[in-house]
Amino acid sequence: MRRREFLTFLGVAGTIVSEAARAQQAIHRIGVLLPASSADSKVKGDLVAFARRLQSLGWIQGENLQIDYRWAGDDIAKMQTDAKELVAAQPDVLFVRGTPATAAILRNTRTIPVVFAVVSDPVGEGFVASVARPGGNATGFTNAESSLTGKWLSLLKEVMPTLKRIGFIFDPKVAPGGGTYYTSLIKTAASSSALAPAPMPFHEASVIEPMIDDFAQVPNGGLVVLPDAGTNLYRAQIMAAAARAGLPAIYGFPNLAEEGGLMSYGVDVTELLRRAANYVDRILKGAKPGDLPVQLPDKFQFVINLKTAKALNIQIPPGVLAIADEVIE
Repeated sequence: MRRREFLTFLGVAGTIVSEAARAQQAIHRIGVLLPASSADSKVKGDLVAFARRLQSLGWIQGENLQIDYRWAGDDIAKMQTDAKELVAAQPDVLFVRGTPATAAILRNTRTIPVVFAVVSDPVGEGFVASVARPGGNATGFTNAESSLTGKWLSLLKEVMPTLKRIGFIFDPKVAPGGGTYYTSLIKTAASSSALAPAPMPFHEASVIEPMIDDFAQVPNGGLVVLPDAGTNLYRAQIMAAAARAGLPAIYGFPNLAEEGGLMSYGVDVTELLRRAANYVDRILKGAKPGDLPVQLPDKFQFVINLKTAKALNIQIPPGVLAIADEVIE
């Protein structure tokens, strides 16, 4: 065989071997359940970070990985249906964002490995036995720690020294513990700050504006928008209502100040999903979720929107500006 023909043969043979190896490579499957709209660009951006992290770990969509996404919004019935369908497909791992979606998945399986993210109270919800030793088929990453609520109130007090009342808005359908988790923490923090707490639960978007308008009728009030799937889904309505009512508000998801809220302080959700991808990788490689400790948030972001502050006639103190991770002019 001539040299050129031999080299051509080697190249063809190598291609055949490579294609055969690829064909024989196992496809691992991940089912993903999200309490969000498929039109939500922020959540989709977080998922891109999740997928890119998996890719950097060697998991390539279409080659050795298949991801099935389900978008449930804050519709609990749809969440249950999506959870059943994802579990019935028997994926290798289930990745879930938020407390209600995690609850829906775990009602349907206690055997398929589950990695959750943006869950405030996994022990209290019964998702895991303990943070250090989850013990079952689920583990993941929380978005809360004990000082969070106190931080929200202190930041509002800094920008509004006359603050007397704290309204905190949440969607009981999807908030941790039906709203009880953050409610108890905020009431404790408000009491120590001599502030009067006012729970503001909503079950549908139509009540958001009148509820905020009603709260704003009494002066010296501020608003805490708790981080749950409902407040995230209806964030545009909440921000618009707070602006019309002239209420200073702080949000639990950092991107909301970027979208027009006055201030936001909370966990970096994009980074949380990148870290969750590390756990998915470890489970796909043989680790058991019950042996992987639940991880607490290690990166928080504080964002101030000066344009919104100006519209509300609020002067942000230099000391508050100095500690912000981002200031939007």
